[in-house]
Parts: sequence; structure tokens; C-alpha cells
Amino acid sequence: MKLIKSLFFVFSFILLSIESFAQKIEIGGGLGAMNYKGDISPDFHPSFAQLGGHLLFRYNLKKDVTFRLSTTFGSIYGNDKEVSDSFNQQRGQTFKTSIKEVSLITEYNFFSYQYSRMHKDWSPYVFGGIGFMGFSPRDTPVSDYKQAGVIIPFGVGIKYNLTGPWDLNLEFGTRKTFTDYLDNLGGDNPALSRNIQNDYSRGDMYYYTSLALTYKFIKIYCPK
Repeated sequence: MKLIKSLFFVFSFILLSIESFAQKIEIGGGLGAMNYKGDISPDFHPSFAQLGGHLLFRYNLKKDVTFRLSTTFGSIYGNDKEVSDSFNQQRGQTFKTSIKEVSLITEYNFFSYQYSRMHKDWSPYVFGGIGFMGFSPRDTPVSDYKQAGVIIPFGVGIKYNLTGPWDLNLEFGTRKTFTDYLDNLGGDNPALSRNIQNDYSRGDMYYYTSLALTYKFIKIYCPK
């Protein structure tokens, strides 16, 4: 009898642990716009926005700290002719590059975000982490450069609990890269004429503004 009680206690503890862990898990996905900043677009140009999407897995460690694993895909675009700078106008280059990334991110909620089935809440948050990206230019590469590398994602967002397990996340994020070839231009390449050379001391960056819908696994209470 003691053995049965002990096994029942262990089994109950395991179930409660699994249930508690499950309530911290969140999955979701969203769509958004990708933008780029680099040689062809020295400043942020909303008109260069391209469609992007992402999937995410989030672990809510605390009400104010969460960890997120996400994969993002989309493309970036730029056109010298649409930039007011005279140098860009004279060069007249254009590009389009597809991007895929995987990132591990830590989020900090400014408010104690409530993960409760019966409670609506919202919170602004900041995030930062590390990731890996691969990119592929539409045109033939200007040189034999690496088309993959480490990125540092960071940004801000707002979470809002719609109802029960469903949340909306509005986010603006920047990806710091360590390449100058997202736009298929960069480096001191003798194959390129001087009128299209770039400031290759600066790396390219890209941005992702998104709206995501997420679902968190919470305990469902059944009335007796």
C-alpha cells in the first residue's frame, strides 16, 4: 500500500511539473516588412519594404523575462534611383536579396505580463540576442563573398493578450550584420569601377517590423 501511495505521489508530481512547464510555452507566427540600410540605402526608406514572415517558440521564464527561438524569412530591396543622394543617382544600382535567419532572443517585459486565462494585460518590451543568417542575391555575386554569417538582433515591441491563450505581438527589430554584401556591393573590388565603389568600412543592416499571433499553453479549469 505504501508503494502504491509513493508511486501515486511521484506520478502526480510529474504531471504537475509537466503542466507547469506547459503553461510557460508559447508558439506562434507572423508577417511583416523587411527593410535595409547600406550602400544603396544610406537612410531608412519605407518604400523599399519587402514582405517577410516568421515562426517562433517562446519560453516564459518569468512575468518579465522570456526566451524566444525564431526563424525569419523574407527579402530586402534597394534602388539608387529612388535615393536623393547625387552619388546614388549617378551610380544607378539596384538589388534584391532573399534572407533566412534563425535567432535566439531574450525579451524583457517592462510590466509584469500576466499569463492567466482570465486576465487581459499588455506590456512593452525590449529584446536582444544572437542569430545566424544566410542570404542570396538576385543577381550574380560581384565577388566570392560569404553568403552567411552571425547577426545581432535587437529591438522593441508591445504584447497584448487578446483572450485566454491568444496574444498579439507588434515588434520592430534591427539586425546588425558583419557583412557589406547584402546589397551585392562592397569591399575594395578592382572588378568594380570607382564610380560604384562603397564605404566598405560599414556593414549592412536590415530591419523587420512584424505583427504576430501567438498561442500559449495554459491550464484549462473545468467546473465541477
